[in-house]
Amino acid sequence: MKKSLRIGAVVLAATATLTLTSCGFGGSGGGEGGDADGKTTIDLLVPSYSDATKGLWEDVIEGFEKENPDIAVELEVQSWDNLESVVSTKVQAGEAPDIYNGGPFAGFAADDLLYDVEEVTSPETFADFQESFIANEQLDGTTYALPFIASARALFVNNALLAQAGVEAPTNWDELLDAATKVSALGGGVAGYGMPLGSEEAQAEAAVWLWGGGGSFGDESEITIDTPENLAGAEQIKKMIDAGATQADPGSTDRSPLMDIFVQGKIGMQVGLPPTVGQIEESNPELDYSIVPIPTKDGSPFTLGVADQLMAFQNDGDKADAITAFFDYFYSADVYVPWVQAEGFLPVTKSGSEQLSGEEALKPFLDVLPDAQFYPSTNEKWSAADGAFKSLFGQLQTLPAADVLAQIQAQVDAG
Repeated sequence: MKKSLRIGAVVLAATATLTLTSCGFGGSGGGEGGDADGKTTIDLLVPSYSDATKGLWEDVIEGFEKENPDIAVELEVQSWDNLESVVSTKVQAGEAPDIYNGGPFAGFAADDLLYDVEEVTSPETFADFQESFIANEQLDGTTYALPFIASARALFVNNALLAQAGVEAPTNWDELLDAATKVSALGGGVAGYGMPLGSEEAQAEAAVWLWGGGGSFGDESEITIDTPENLAGAEQIKKMIDAGATQADPGSTDRSPLMDIFVQGKIGMQVGLPPTVGQIEESNPELDYSIVPIPTKDGSPFTLGVADQLMAFQNDGDKADAITAFFDYFYSADVYVPWVQAEGFLPVTKSGSEQLSGEEALKPFLDVLPDAQFYPSTNEKWSAADGAFKSLFGQLQTLPAADVLAQIQAQVDAG
């Protein structure tokens, strides 16, 4: 199943209830690419992120059609559970949507089904995207999708615990090891750093450390795990564990329950997501905490980014201008930012980040977006790598770092 970002409809309150919504394309076709009244019709297939998704898109469409009376948009909303099977069925039947909100896109691109989105996006709109996010939508230098909404990670810091330990928020690995060790030494069940290496999201914690040391997981052509650059990050994790700077049994600890412990005030530092803000507001609003960039080996900026996409199927060539008009309208800050805010995501445009820069809870995440790095999801072996991290990376608690990376690489290479 495709895992959406699903940051939630109300990040700061964390009270959104996700539901599954659907409605069918309802257009009455009147000839290829248009209705009987001469309008060009765009079919838009999207997933449901929350209760609000369908209504938010309907509002966007209403505004767009008012400004573009010669274009109609037919909306279909599907659950994430059904989305990939629905789009696959449509593609096989020769009825692909004109615009699709989903991912991944590599298979469609390989079958030559998608526009190079620069052909259906104005230069002004294209230039407004964060460059790091655009690079994540490219294969062989061609951009096959537009970033849609984003998530990023940052370090949540318990200010009170760090003050008790006499340390400040760290910016690099040496400072992090020192601070976490001193916080753990406070005792009373307190851990300095929350290190979730369990199966829930081991690949994310791995990325935080391996990439933070200058490594990577590879690119669209090759998955590279067992490298000297990645070894530096894996060995730093072992240093943290061996120094007692983490919670007990990090090799089998999952992120979500560990973050619950941070929210309770028993962990000094842990990497988290925007929804953590809402979780704290709901469960422990008195928690004295800060959000700072993730410490790296040398203090250079970095965050793990995730983004869903909008892509355009070529279908009828005469719809290109209509698709361009829709993209330009949707990504204009006055339209896009309210959509992002309502669903609780981070914007992928520079203008969107600028407009939300005054939101105190989001600013730490917005600040790191330009330095986002991404999983090599356009590589067909990424799913094997993802599974290998989840099943093997926790062994760092007991095995040499080099052995663990070698095992993961061997599992990836075996497919």
